[in-house]
Amino acid sequence: MTDTPAPRPFRLALLGGGTVGAAVARRLLQHGETYAALLGRPLVLTGVAVRDASRVRDGIPAELLTTDAAALAAEADVVVEVMGGLEPAGTLIEAALRRGAQVVTANKQLIARRGEELHAVAREHGGGLHYEAAVMAAVPVLSGVRESLAGDEITAVRGIVNGSTNYVLDLVAREGVAFSDAVRQAGELGYLEADPTEDLEGLDAAAKIAILARTAWGVPAPLGDVEVTGISGLTDEDFAAAEGRGEVVKLVASAERDDQGVVRAAVLPLSLPAADPLAQVRGGTNVVEIDAVLAGPVRLTGAGAGGDQTASAVLGDVVRAARAR
Repeated sequence: MTDTPAPRPFRLALLGGGTVGAAVARRLLQHGETYAALLGRPLVLTGVAVRDASRVRDGIPAELLTTDAAALAAEADVVVEVMGGLEPAGTLIEAALRRGAQVVTANKQLIARRGEELHAVAREHGGGLHYEAAVMAAVPVLSGVRESLAGDEITAVRGIVNGSTNYVLDLVAREGVAFSDAVRQAGELGYLEADPTEDLEGLDAAAKIAILARTAWGVPAPLGDVEVTGISGLTDEDFAAAEGRGEVVKLVASAERDDQGVVRAAVLPLSLPAADPLAQVRGGTNVVEIDAVLAGPVRLTGAGAGGDQTASAVLGDVVRAARAR
């Protein structure tokens, strides 16, 4: 009797060993049996590309670390990019797609700027591009728009999609903290990066709403077409005036399609009535409200950032990618 050969494992290369990358690696290494059962064959982490392979990383064996991201990715069936930035991430992802690999990324700026181009490369070469984690981390907003509402007609999307700025604005509205002090506190607590420009100027939210618009309506939705005003120009007088009207200032990302099919997207600080669901969003929480003809308003809410939360979305895409492979 001939033994049936064991199925070949899915080889997964992880590009990036920071907070998200480490969370992904730990989960893959600690729960390999779970992924093998889901996929019908083992899912093997072949390596983790980092800048400094000599630094000890929690939960990642030293023998898996490498500084040669290109070589690691070249041998993988599934490439997971969580290193961030436009380069070298863009070059590595494009190379993987050109050889037909499945790619998973959490890189919102790259997808907002080059998503259409990279999808075209994937289609041409039989690869796949997955990026649920690029918008609202573990909250499945992209899959909800792309799959669950695929048979409906989406007319508008709006939400609080940047938890860092919402934390700042919530401190001002609920605790009466001066705006400049709220920004400082958010930075000290890690809600803002050392350079908070991307959050405070609305650039992070703009990338997310561009991706959402493209997903909802299948249009290019260039990042440069999004009208963007951040919160850095707000003053304590702005908040006092809103409070006097019974309103709350929020940084709202929105997109809508008119009767002629024209899509417009914006990220703007708005004074919302206190009863508005977006006005009630607290701390670093994210929420998106999707309006559809049949479903009506559909609201999704949850943590829009964090290592474990983003890893959850990345790993969901890993399962999709491996199944597609």
